[in-house]
Amino acid sequence: MLIVGLGNPDKKYENTYHNVGFMVIDRLTEILGISLREDACRAKYAVMYKNSEKIIIAKPMTYMNLSGEAVVALSSRYNIDIENIIVIYDDIDLPVGEIRIRKSGSAGTHNGMRNICGNLNSNNSPRVRVGIGKPQPPMQLVDYVLSHIKGENKEILDNAIDKVARLLADYINHKDLEKMMRDSK
Repeated sequence: MLIVGLGNPDKKYENTYHNVGFMVIDRLTEILGISLREDACRAKYAVMYKNSEKIIIAKPMTYMNLSGEAVVALSSRYNIDIENIIVIYDDIDLPVGEIRIRKSGSAGTHNGMRNICGNLNSNNSPRVRVGIGKPQPPMQLVDYVLSHIKGENKEILDNAIDKVARLLADYINHKDLEKMMRDSK
């Protein structure tokens, strides 16, 4: 199993809307008591075992729009089927803090997910979308997703990030995507 959160690696992108996937991975590793130590396959990642199953938890270091390169490298290196790759990312089409989990589907408007689907030649990997809302005019989309999370949105997203990390920790233990989808409501 590969659990990958999307974001941008530079320090200046920390705590921005586009790094929600990275924030989920940071919280998940905290819950699991592990650290991302490996630096290969164009990603920082940890390898853990649960009931003799290998679980990779990763953050691509390729920048958002090239996330598929790291996902393909990791899935090839560890022989992970597409259906066992869970991708976590921000979604402007959902209200701030709303969580939506799907078994598969299109990449929608998200360039990082689009790159993953294109590199995998498939839309069949589960995904966890965390709503970040849309910018208020006249702010441009790129400025919004790369802006720092503040105020009420910070608290709402912190709660959503914690919830998603806990859902993923439970998924690692039970491998029940349907349960994870129900519990996300």
